[in-house]
Amino acid sequence: MIADIITISPEIQSGTPVFAGTRVPIKILFDYLKGGDTIEAFLNDFPSVRKEQVEQLLEFAEHVMTFNIPPYEKSAA
Repeated sequence: MIADIITISPEIQSGTPVFAGTRVPIKILFDYLKGGDTIEAFLNDFPSVRKEQVEQLLEFAEHVMTFNIPPYEKSAA
């Protein structure tokens, strides 16, 4: 579930999306990747973020960009 990956709260980093249970903005991961760094480098620099969170975030982003629909939700039939 997305709430296990991302937290958005005005009390944490002024509402910037962060990895759940941390104060690490998800944008930092994308900055690392755009800069040519690895996921492992990001995780070493931000040990409060779990590898599973990064993997789930990337799967979520891929799904949204590929299908343009929110993942993990069952459609009403």
